[in-house]
Amino acid sequence: MAKSYENEHPIKAFGWSARDTSGILSPFNFSRRATGENDVQFKVLYCGICHSDLHKIKNEWGNSKYPIVPGHEIVGVVTEVGSKVNKVNIGDNVGVGVLIGSCRTCNSCTNDLEQYCPSAISTYNTMYYDGTTTYGGYSDLMVANEHFVFRWPENLPMEAAPLLCAGITTYSPLKYFGLDKPGLHIGVVGLGGLGHMAVKFAKAFGANVTIISTSINKKDEAIKLLGANSFLLSHDPEQMQIMVGQSKTIMLASERDRLKYHDYLYRSYIDENKKIKRCPGPGCVNALEFEIGS
Repeated sequence: MAKSYENEHPIKAFGWSARDTSGILSPFNFSRRATGENDVQFKVLYCGICHSDLHKIKNEWGNSKYPIVPGHEIVGVVTEVGSKVNKVNIGDNVGVGVLIGSCRTCNSCTNDLEQYCPSAISTYNTMYYDGTTTYGGYSDLMVANEHFVFRWPENLPMEAAPLLCAGITTYSPLKYFGLDKPGLHIGVVGLGGLGHMAVKFAKAFGANVTIISTSINKKDEAIKLLGANSFLLSHDPEQMQIMVGQSKTIMLASERDRLKYHDYLYRSYIDENKKIKRCPGPGCVNALEFEIGS
């Protein structure tokens, strides 16, 4: 007879779980594994809401297994460490992102690209090594291998938990392609969770930033709140024509707009000699890069 969620492991835990495709979250009593010799246990204090959480709890990707405790932008304070842990100590602020496991031996893992490991284990809704389901950060505590636990800077507010997903997803391609230098002109397609981060990082690096959006309602937020230099409506050919002949880099930060990126590429402002790049660096799963202009 299978054990109940509360009795699978020795440590009692509480979280918020979706039980079906309605995506409605309700209280959920479950359990975490005991802190192993390489594990870190911590009290969860903050957890961001990523749009992928919404996809998962509603089974919009077709691979959800219920119940689901979502959340992969998790920050808290260490309460217990295993005997072989040397990265953090009790009382330290820490974070956990999208992954909590991988094979650690394949080419991707040995090059710090664990997100591409064929055996990568997601923070929630995936089978762990012991055959039990992983549960995410919409809960009161976490236990994770120290390799997948990050030291959280003492001077960084824990409310910045979304840096663990949306943050690294946009920061990484900017760094990887050398777009962290002042004076560059960078376009950001979509002003959702990723887009906000992309604008903030690009502006902090000293770039001239153009927001490309399907909605005019985003204009004030883009320019007045986030400090973007200009705003273009993607479905307005005249506005998009402004891009022609200018040297730019475009970051696609919208799931919906990414699906029609060829429209952006060929309708308005890219010729056959331009390059499309996909960033292989850490956190670049959802970011596309391509260069525009000569």
